[in-house]
Amino acid sequence: MNVIMKGALAAGALIIIAAGLRAGLRESEGTATASAPPATRSEQKRTLTIAAASDLKFALDELLEEFRAKQPGTEVQVTYGSSGNFLAQLSNGAPFDVFLSADVAYPRKLAEQGLVADEVFLYAVGRIVVWVPKGSPLHVEQRGMEALREPAARRIAIANPQHAPYGRAAEAAMKSLGVYDALKDKLVLGENIAQTAQFVQSGAADAGVIALALALAPAMKERGSYWEVPLEAYPRMEQGGAILKKAKDPELARQFRDYLLGTEGNALLKRYGFSLVKE
Repeated sequence: MNVIMKGALAAGALIIIAAGLRAGLRESEGTATASAPPATRSEQKRTLTIAAASDLKFALDELLEEFRAKQPGTEVQVTYGSSGNFLAQLSNGAPFDVFLSADVAYPRKLAEQGLVADEVFLYAVGRIVVWVPKGSPLHVEQRGMEALREPAARRIAIANPQHAPYGRAAEAAMKSLGVYDALKDKLVLGENIAQTAQFVQSGAADAGVIALALALAPAMKERGSYWEVPLEAYPRMEQGGAILKKAKDPELARQFRDYLLGTEGNALLKRYGFSLVKE
């Protein structure tokens, strides 16, 4: 029986705050106060809120540092979580400007509901790996998923397949590689792929099937080893996004989308293990 482990993952939002406009009143001796001239659009603080799949945590954090440098005076707030849960929230009016999903099917469903501005876009193809902490007796680099049959693999973390695309990919790969029946009673389910990685990194699980993007992140790269699951073992994970119709600043949302899909954004995503859509 699968066990759903619910931890308090700090999936909390990344808030990047640039200095705001300082408006004031100027008084001169013996005269009435006068307000400062109205701020121009370029001087006003602009805001962007993003709902992003958890596999993007480290890559998007870095990309936003670069984006902010090119957009001074911009405040960006990111909430990381399960793409399926975001679909439900956005369908019910959650106030996000941009949705970056680990499965392009979710923003397409929002488009069918008439909630999306412009077209749904593809930004990357995700990959999964089997990850174990340093010193693990499980030799996944040599044996791949077969290593998970060993008694030392008592608990194996995957994301919840019901609402996390990476969980569905992990389950499909186990079935494709013929190990699912042997492993299904060992599975523990994370709420999203970031929590799944936390389970195995913290020792709550002995191994995990996680996003390659997380395995390559500084927080995990030097603390374990991994085996990349062959792409043919699970359905192609096309990751897509959309700008929501209710976006407060559609122009800023489009600027972010274009940066993500541009040369710099593509190079960063590739460095974090994502395949590019056209590859």
